[in-house]
Amino acid sequence: MGSLKFFRFFRFRTQFDGLRYSNPVHQNLVSNANSNINHHDQDGFFSNSVFRFLRCFQSGEKIDGGSKTEEEEKVYSWLYALARSERDLVFEYVRSTERGLSFTEAERRLKENGPNVPLEYKFPSWWHLLWNAFFHPFNIILIVLSALSYITSDNPNGCIMLILVFISVSLRFYQEYGSSKAAMKLSEFVRSPVKVQRCAGRVVQTELIVQVDQRDVVPGDIVIFEPGDLFPGDLRLLTSKHLVVSQSSLTGESWSTEKTADVREDRSTPLLELKNICFMGTTVVSGTGTGLVVSTGSKTYISTMFSTIGKHKPADSFEKGIRQISYVLVGVMLLAVTIIFLVEYFNFYDISESTLFGISVACALTPQMLPLIINTSLAKGALAMARERCIVKSLSAIRDMGSMDILCIDKTGTLTMNRAIMVNHLDSWGSPREKVLRFAFLNSYFKSDQKYPLDDAILAFVYTNGYRFQPSKWKKIDEIPFDFMRRRVSVILETESNPEGRNSQPCYRFMITKGALEEVMKVCSYVEHIDRGEITAFFAEDQHRILNVVEELSNEGLRVIGVAIKNLPQTQISEQSMDNEDGVESDMVFLGLITFFDPPKDSAKQALWRLAEKGVKAKVLTGDSLSLAIRICQEVGIRTTHVTTGPDLELLNQDDFHENVKKATVLARLTPSLKLRVVQSLQTVGNHVVGFLGDGINDSLALDAANVGISVDSAASVAKDLADIILLEKDLNVLVAGVEQGRLTFGNTMKYIKLSVIANLGSVLSLFIATLFLRFEPLTPKQLLVQNFLYSVGQIAIPWDKMEEDYVKIPQRWSVKGLPMFILWNGPVCTLCDVATLLFLWFYYSSDDQLSATFFRSAWFVEGLLMQTLIYHLIRTEKIPFIMEIASWPVLGSTVLISAVGIAIPFSVIGDFMGFTDLPLSYFGFLVVLFIGYFTVGQIVKRLYILVYKKWL
Repeated sequence: MGSLKFFRFFRFRTQFDGLRYSNPVHQNLVSNANSNINHHDQDGFFSNSVFRFLRCFQSGEKIDGGSKTEEEEKVYSWLYALARSERDLVFEYVRSTERGLSFTEAERRLKENGPNVPLEYKFPSWWHLLWNAFFHPFNIILIVLSALSYITSDNPNGCIMLILVFISVSLRFYQEYGSSKAAMKLSEFVRSPVKVQRCAGRVVQTELIVQVDQRDVVPGDIVIFEPGDLFPGDLRLLTSKHLVVSQSSLTGESWSTEKTADVREDRSTPLLELKNICFMGTTVVSGTGTGLVVSTGSKTYISTMFSTIGKHKPADSFEKGIRQISYVLVGVMLLAVTIIFLVEYFNFYDISESTLFGISVACALTPQMLPLIINTSLAKGALAMARERCIVKSLSAIRDMGSMDILCIDKTGTLTMNRAIMVNHLDSWGSPREKVLRFAFLNSYFKSDQKYPLDDAILAFVYTNGYRFQPSKWKKIDEIPFDFMRRRVSVILETESNPEGRNSQPCYRFMITKGALEEVMKVCSYVEHIDRGEITAFFAEDQHRILNVVEELSNEGLRVIGVAIKNLPQTQISEQSMDNEDGVESDMVFLGLITFFDPPKDSAKQALWRLAEKGVKAKVLTGDSLSLAIRICQEVGIRTTHVTTGPDLELLNQDDFHENVKKATVLARLTPSLKLRVVQSLQTVGNHVVGFLGDGINDSLALDAANVGISVDSAASVAKDLADIILLEKDLNVLVAGVEQGRLTFGNTMKYIKLSVIANLGSVLSLFIATLFLRFEPLTPKQLLVQNFLYSVGQIAIPWDKMEEDYVKIPQRWSVKGLPMFILWNGPVCTLCDVATLLFLWFYYSSDDQLSATFFRSAWFVEGLLMQTLIYHLIRTEKIPFIMEIASWPVLGSTVLISAVGIAIPFSVIGDFMGFTDLPLSYFGFLVVLFIGYFTVGQIVKRLYILVYKKWL
């Protein structure tokens, strides 16, 4: 899928210059920023050009993830240049003014740049997908053979082959047509009106605020935004007031980030943490401001991210192996058919009969059931996973799960319960104090604004631990609700009893504030020593001590909020206006800290242990902080000896990047593009089959690039559309069942491939030897096709076979050397038995050096069919067949049925019609001895192969 052209809607235009129109300033900025990358001397220009030209003919380029793409480097350089520049200079870079663009200029730029959409949605035509599904080596072989069969009047055989092609092409066409629409959901956020500042007038220009569709925003526009607005492009902030932005569409994490125009950044700041840059697709949580649009459409950061979707899917080693086997079989078939045709013709000089016999040999050599066996095995695995509450969108993902040896997972909601549990209540020295809990409880109990998960956690902690804080003795007076600028909530309560235990006045009023620690500390002038009952001034050393305590708690993976109180005399509260929030929330007394934890799921540790038992290592890729990720991983049993963060990875060269990704089990603070690069590094440099479990827009790149993309039912639409498997429950134990089904599917498919190649090659080689040895055809074309048909029908039961326990314990990969070696070792044994039968028939049943052609064909037909049927039981296991390991009942039933039919045909009316004759009982005695010898010799050869190849080579 990596080279499919229908993902062209993610491509960039050929010249990245920030704006479509000529902008030499911008070009100079980008080229200077990238000068450290493009520093090759002129002498290497010709050779580099030649290599680039040759790469055009490759089917796809391997992306190892060790470095950014050229487009990413240009976007990064452009945004960093603007973030580091003065406000006035930014206008010059994008050729705009403080009044905004004129309507004429905006219209001109819109025509040059096109609509402001991050992606161009061009989906492939049905005939293009149909051609991709049709163009497969086995399909071409079957169609050619079918045509030749019709030419030679062998209509039934030709019809069967066409039906097999139809099933294979239909299944693949259906899968690819559905997956081609995955990126359409990204358009959900590009339709909204935007307020922009434009100027009008020829002589005296007037500034106007107008609403335009997001598609009509152009670089150079000045955008006015307020809470709830979506940024229509990448912006450089001009003004800001208490601006808080949600970047969850890029990072996947729920927290917000503050932005401000009054800052100049430097290159050391991670891109998504730039304070004066806002990105397309992110939203305003609170605050207001204005910004200058610097990039739109496909030049924005989010477009750079999603431009890779559909391009970097790794080559499927199984499909590559199938194609290689296909090409080998085509070559062998052409050679064998040509030789057999010539031998047949020069023996009998009947070109029509020789052609028909050659076609029959070609049919016998072709594994006709391969598409059906593969798709049946995959469909069976999909149905089994459906019973485990999984939706399998891509059947090939079942097989890839059998090869998967690394699973990359996000922490939130996968390893954890995705809900907060309160852990402790501490004073400013880190000691547990009930007073801190009491006032935090009262704040959460009486707040009338929306209750957040942290409020529920505090209330649950108090109720479940038996605390009795008697909220009925308190009366709510007023409230200052939570907002994203203050990031704290305050309630004013009144009680008739002094919570300190002293009764010096009839009524007490308190303001209780809790919220983000730094925001609570800002409004505190005092700190209480709860153990001594003293209140002292809040000095800098107190703040440092609290921050050190918080750092230790954060390293343990805990989230922390602050609690403060203020005693409000009756006269003070009556005189103060609650509209003056800053005046009321001041000179407060810092009480202490409340800590929370997102606990791991009970099933996570067991599931990870079961996956590790099956050779699947887990790596955590998250946007959360490193300390929090480490705490969770330690709880569920993931090693944390090697950890790293996104900003650290950004600073590494390519080799060090790969080495760190290889060693690290926990990778925190990752951006979407870094998650993609990590997955690519594991695939290409580490040669791993990678699964990725994610549920956000920020996970889309990694989901698309992974060998197995896994999402959940509650995930973002884009994530679900790009995923191969959707879990209806966020439980890793489901993946354990998927891994087992994948290995079962892979194993049964490989059984058929080994069986068909060994049996077919052995059969054709035996036919060639018999044709040279005898003066007549070993089998007529009709007899050969019937034998091949019965043999193929018997293989339909293979997807229902079982695998040995040892097989499903390790990841299974297509072995480039293993399959040819297995065939070379085991194939000759089959041919040896056929030659032994030929010699037995010649010397035991011939009369006057003459062997009846009818008798020989009857005997050869039965022996060949039984041999091809029984081979499966020898190669399906490393143990002794029928003694140490027995196939499943469907396979045994199929073997008995096909064998019985094959033996019965020479004795039936059908046998008379096909030119067969009855066989003596002595011949079946020979067959018993022959197959006992075959299984004995075959078992010896198999054990030698295991010893020599698996242990030595």
